[in-house]
Amino acid sequence: MVLLAAAVCTKAGKAIVSRQFVEMTRTRIEGLLAAFPKLMNTGKQHTFVETESVRYVYQPMEKLYMVLITTKNSNILEDLETLRLFSRVIPEYCRALEENEISEHCFDLIFAFDEIVALGYRENVNLAQIRTFTEMDSHEEKVFRAVRETQEREAKAEMRRKAKELQQARRDAERQGKKAPGFGGFGSSAVSGGTTAAMITETIIETEKPKVAPAPSRPSGPSKALKLGAKGKEVDNFVDKLKSEGENIMTSVGKRSTEAAKVLAPPINMESVHMKIEEKISLTCGRDGGLQNMELHGMIMLHISDEKFARIRLHVENEDKRGVQLQTHPNVDKKLFTAESQIGLKNPEKSFPINSDVGVLKWRLQTTEESFIPLTINCWPSESGNSCDVNIEYELQEESLELNDVIITIPLPSGVGAPVIGEIDGEYRHDSRRNLLEWCLPVIDAKNKSGSLEFSIAGQPNDFFPVQVSFISKKNYCNIQVTKVTQVDGNSPVRFSTETTFVVDKYEIL
Repeated sequence: MVLLAAAVCTKAGKAIVSRQFVEMTRTRIEGLLAAFPKLMNTGKQHTFVETESVRYVYQPMEKLYMVLITTKNSNILEDLETLRLFSRVIPEYCRALEENEISEHCFDLIFAFDEIVALGYRENVNLAQIRTFTEMDSHEEKVFRAVRETQEREAKAEMRRKAKELQQARRDAERQGKKAPGFGGFGSSAVSGGTTAAMITETIIETEKPKVAPAPSRPSGPSKALKLGAKGKEVDNFVDKLKSEGENIMTSVGKRSTEAAKVLAPPINMESVHMKIEEKISLTCGRDGGLQNMELHGMIMLHISDEKFARIRLHVENEDKRGVQLQTHPNVDKKLFTAESQIGLKNPEKSFPINSDVGVLKWRLQTTEESFIPLTINCWPSESGNSCDVNIEYELQEESLELNDVIITIPLPSGVGAPVIGEIDGEYRHDSRRNLLEWCLPVIDAKNKSGSLEFSIAGQPNDFFPVQVSFISKKNYCNIQVTKVTQVDGNSPVRFSTETTFVVDKYEIL
């Protein structure tokens, strides 16, 4: 089999996407596709037509045609098998079989076509392998992005700290009637401390405005990591060349990477004594009801940046009534915690570590009690002829929580196109590559405690499980808080800041 080209064209023969697998000019392929509709005989039911030089193997797709152009001596049975695979690939990337949708995802289709055929010969691949090859993620790239964002946050926090020091130095100098310390520049006169502090403060205020995260710069020196994202740069260069030749290129805004469009949240204003209260939940439910397992882990992390506040005690308030198991750090006085709910070191003369996160208290809750589920999900798929009507609803049982950025992910059968959405609370995204429907809800709280989604698609009830849920909350589940911080000597209160997060480790309905 020698496959010359694969194309998606209109019924008039206009090429929308065409991939040539042998050396062929643009004029030649446009001429072959323009002649294709004239060769079809409407009175006969065929899937191929022939000319003196080539054979067209085609399949209608609503208002379009999927066409393979092969040599006349190719195996027609292999051609038809390849055509079926091409036809199944298109709904994976396009939500509708329309001209503008095909044009918008043209490069995705070309990359998929290249996985099917190489140099005119069919590769031994299936639909799942094509999807895996085209969407390959780089774990090292994600790690690099995370490290880069952490460094940026730390740099901004350091800038604010320096600005506060400069402003404090300026105020102290003004109180004592002294001249503020100067800071020299290259070949310029010294700038007063007050001016420098003001300039730095203005810079910090500007940097705290929400903005699109910049793409991470490439590290200097040779890298041994596998660069799986390099194909995107080649596409950009190819598009620039086409634009320079006068071609009209349709661009897709923000669909290739949602992570690049995320806005960096402004850093938290940290005091000299700062605490992070973190909780992670792992939950598994059955599709017919019943909690199979729910496990929650929490921890209080203490960070002290000023040495004069190193000898302190934390006053903890525990309002949990679910039977959570508490455990203090080995260096913490357990008797003091049991008797007075205070966290302090066994030796009061010792100090907590400076400029490092120290876990002082952790807790664990494991249960199969259904009333403890924070957010219940009911998924009801019912067969209706050749399709399935799916109804999904959620309900917030723990009304004290406020869940943000909730995403309920429902798997879909492959090769059946996009689902038909009926009623929906919130928004949805259809990921045709991974065969997922994402139901997106910005906030779920006591005022918005329930909602539903209805859609129809071809498939069986088992195709829509497991349903997965992700969210983030600034309120913890077990209601364990630090209400007060005091110094060991004198019992005087200390200002502190708190950062609370409640996130999902695993949340599945099987």
